[in-house]
Amino acid sequence: MAPEPPLLTMSGITKSFPGVRALDGVDLHVQAGEVHCLLGQNGAGKSTLIKVLAGAHQPDGGKIVWRGDEVTLRSPIAAMRLGIATIYQELDLVEGLSVAENVYLGHEPTSAGFVVRGRDARASTAALLKRLGHGEIDPARLVGNLSAAQQQIVSMARALSHEVRLIVMDEPSAALDPDEVDNLFRIVGDLTAGGVAVVYISHRLEEIRRIGDRVTVLKDGRAVAVGLPAKETPTREVIALMTGRNVEYVFPERPMAVESGADAAPPEPVLSVQGLARDGEFAPLDLELRPGEIVGLAGLVGSGRSEILETIFGARKPTAGQVRVDGRVLRPGSVRAAVRAGLGLAPEERKAQALLMLESVTRNVSVSSMSRFSYGGWVDRGKELQAARAATRELSLRPDNPSVPVRTLSGGNQQKAVLARWLLRGCRVLLLDEPTRGVDVGARAELYTVIRRLADEGLAVLLVSSEVPEVLGLADRVLVLREGHVVHTAPARDLDEHRVLDLVLASGQHGPTLTKSPSGPATTEGSPAS
Repeated sequence: MAPEPPLLTMSGITKSFPGVRALDGVDLHVQAGEVHCLLGQNGAGKSTLIKVLAGAHQPDGGKIVWRGDEVTLRSPIAAMRLGIATIYQELDLVEGLSVAENVYLGHEPTSAGFVVRGRDARASTAALLKRLGHGEIDPARLVGNLSAAQQQIVSMARALSHEVRLIVMDEPSAALDPDEVDNLFRIVGDLTAGGVAVVYISHRLEEIRRIGDRVTVLKDGRAVAVGLPAKETPTREVIALMTGRNVEYVFPERPMAVESGADAAPPEPVLSVQGLARDGEFAPLDLELRPGEIVGLAGLVGSGRSEILETIFGARKPTAGQVRVDGRVLRPGSVRAAVRAGLGLAPEERKAQALLMLESVTRNVSVSSMSRFSYGGWVDRGKELQAARAATRELSLRPDNPSVPVRTLSGGNQQKAVLARWLLRGCRVLLLDEPTRGVDVGARAELYTVIRRLADEGLAVLLVSSEVPEVLGLADRVLVLREGHVVHTAPARDLDEHRVLDLVLASGQHGPTLTKSPSGPATTEGSPAS
């Protein structure tokens, strides 16, 4: 029998923006019922390609064939009418509307052509949510009151409310805990078993091997590999295609003194946490952090990791305990006091919590140090720009132009902008929450090098990551959290991934959010990535 023709064929797609050729003759072939993984570093062209497929961008050249017929996707509505739905990483839901109103937004069931049948919409939404394994979500509930995972389910229900034949999922697992990821993969399996195709985008390469059928890799706007078998292609080969080089070492080497466990007298702690606690979030915690040391917090989502960082930084007020910097007690619940004492926080959601997305890189870097550039209510723009340029160059931020809007940067460079802010401020303790979330494999290696170099220069770093190998590869010492309690503390060299997972799962929970390295199994500093 002749092979079944592709559900979707994109051939020679080109797209240019002023000064940038985003797509340069890209091909993509997707079969019905398959999970086709689209990979590439930030800036490789993935977002532009899926926006062309979604009808949000018009290509400059090439052709799109859908179910055997050449088509022109002039708008997202046109794509949706054909059966192509896109779920973006930044969900485009209306938080002030109910779940049912979001699901049927733009194609509400009506009577006489104009009277919305709200009861029918809620009933249909309930059926869709049950199909997705989340029948507990109330269709009448406001979307703004849902968790990130529940909002993603609503986006999927909205896609399924149409006669969808292909769903594009952009980083769908980024904000999910392990059980939610398992549920996501179950849903994807159900969809593909019914003939629906899924284009799956993720920076977590271990997910590709788990869920993918075939892989297309983009680099610099070109497809450098089309339709590779997902489970048979070695991770190292995928990384080489994405980056143009073999990534031999994921993590930089630790200083010799750390590796050898030298007995020299350690410096005095720069950060001391004594009996710090927040009712219902984490139990009393004692922690000391010394200049040049990286300490990692490992645990499941909900174990209190992020809450600890935010409480130390003053964004949450503790119910007990205190934080000291250089021996001086900080005022509880005061971000201003923490910043003045030399603390800096790079939060998990950098776009929502750290960056001014409509402002320039310069303003994002200088915002915590404005007193250095302000005189009598006036800002010395030249001095501000000069300082920002020096800070960003120290971190090799690209492009080397701090006047560009920060929203135009890749995820890795946006994270560098946050780090540059605290370098300019002169912080002594850096709190990092998921520092490589949404960052591609090549940029991750750069960030690892930056973090280790900053520590080598005397900065103290407290690190939270959902990836066990990242914690073990970067940290000198690791605190393992379970249900808000520190259950184990040890030098990173004395732990491995399996030991950490045993510790965090000892209470019977299943499926850690702690994941494997995007480049393969757990690795230690100086060891080859798989």
